[in-house]
Amino acid sequence: MKPRIHQVLFDFDGVLAHYRHEVRIAHLAAHAGCAHERVREVLFVSGLEVEYDSGRVDTATYLRRIGEGVGATIDEDAWIASRMAGSTAMDDVLTRVTALHPDVAMGVLTNNGAMMTQAIPRIVAPLAVRIEGRVLTSGGLQRRKPAPATFTHALELLGWDAASTLFVDDKFTNVQGAREAGLHAETVTDGRTLGKALKRYAFGPQTGW
Repeated sequence: MKPRIHQVLFDFDGVLAHYRHEVRIAHLAAHAGCAHERVREVLFVSGLEVEYDSGRVDTATYLRRIGEGVGATIDEDAWIASRMAGSTAMDDVLTRVTALHPDVAMGVLTNNGAMMTQAIPRIVAPLAVRIEGRVLTSGGLQRRKPAPATFTHALELLGWDAASTLFVDDKFTNVQGAREAGLHAETVTDGRTLGKALKRYAFGPQTGW
């Protein structure tokens, strides 16, 4: 008998959307009027992005430090616009996800900074209603995948039971962490692999006897 799933928790980059790092950098550089390499240094070489993604600096501090580094004001709108420019929803995945039983609850757990709670629903707009209020980031949680405790904490916040939750991620190490926390978990990289994974489970309330 297939395990019955009542909740699905998705990774974001590489599962629901393609992320193009260089496009994001170019967009932010154009906004700031500086060289691409300067944006790369401020965000990534310095370690600032990892600090933000891990919740070690808050959004205001993060944006201030970016602005100081690139010599221009970077507000939430500018940052979100650059992240959206570098992200493209995976339509084949969204088609399969939105077709799941309407009673199946959905959420996102991503190793990203807190502002992604605003960006993600806009990037995957067809899924926005179903994940509303259930986008969790490592920056917001101050803990990261693949640590099993991250999944346990996420489920506590969502009010979900591990045994009836499916987690999908493009990185097997994160899938392993989820399984250690008691969730069902599968490695997914596109619509085809998602379709194969979904066939292993039954979704929504059980009907009949």
